Amino acid sequence: MLRLVVRRLLQLIPTLLGLSVLLFLWLDRLPGGPASAILGERATEAEVARINRALGLDQPVYVQYWRFLKRIFQGDLGTSVQTGQPVTDEFFLRFPATVELSLLAMLIAVAIGIPLGYLAARKRGGWLDVGAVSGSLVGICIPVFFLGLILKEVLAVKLGFFPSYGRMDTGINATDVTGFAVLDGVLTGELDASWNAFHHLILPAVTLASIPLAVIVRMTRASVLEVQDEDYVRTAQAKGLKRSVVRGRHVLRNALLPVITSVGLLTGSLLSGAVLTEAVFSFNGIGNFIKTSIDGRDYPVLVGFIMFIAMVYVLINLLVDLAYSIIDPRVRVH
Repeated sequence: MLRLVVRRLLQLIPTLLGLSVLLFLWLDRLPGGPASAILGERATEAEVARINRALGLDQPVYVQYWRFLKRIFQGDLGTSVQTGQPVTDEFFLRFPATVELSLLAMLIAVAIGIPLGYLAARKRGGWLDVGAVSGSLVGICIPVFFLGLILKEVLAVKLGFFPSYGRMDTGINATDVTGFAVLDGVLTGELDASWNAFHHLILPAVTLASIPLAVIVRMTRASVLEVQDEDYVRTAQAKGLKRSVVRGRHVLRNALLPVITSVGLLTGSLLSGAVLTEAVFSFNGIGNFIKTSIDGRDYPVLVGFIMFIAMVYVLINLLVDLAYSIIDPRVRVH
């Protein structure tokens, strides 16, 4: 197990190096550049040249890349053009909000998707199976921003069941300890603030969970249908093992392997793809910040975001491999 962890961590280095090369070359070819983003489209050539000298953009490409690489490995992602603050500080300020949103969305998707997919497979051809398959198809087809607007209009604006925007009501006094609003309320005993933050999370989380939920339902259903016809399942049944043991230990446990892969990849996509959901609900997380950065051509923020998401994906893949080893020791890498 330790060898697997070390091997995956070592693979992180060439992956990030290769990504940094592609990312730097891509940004170097973009029209306009940071100078235009800072000064505006009506900037004079003299002003652009002054900014390029200040930022070191007048140096050869390999010199710029080497400076860029050194800053990356030092944890310095540059300074945001929009706010004037270090990109790292901006990320750590907003990252907890996106993590809370993504984790709740994935919890909803897993808690509903796996049991529903399993029951759909057990009742193949029945009304539950047809409903689950049809519902998952609808969940995949509906765009996240459209679903978010519908839920916001119906459940928040018209019925008033949930807040329609923001992370917390403005009148709530909450102590910031970790940056995770729900957790901070529990740690400090401010349960009203914790509930208020959780209440604001529900609609965005349900919206963000729609596609992962649909994928998990279909993956679980297909995997259970495949596993329950395997020889070792029929052998276990022939031995007279209890039905609950056969379904839990032999069917569901083995069927979860491809589902875990999907959950890992979907978790990474939630962290990186919360842009539209956060924009619809005015949720102050990384996704909303990235949207404004794209509009303002804030290249340092975009670089930091892409590098950050790449690291998240690698670490999530490591967790997926570890989960594989725990569920099925046969797939452990020695």
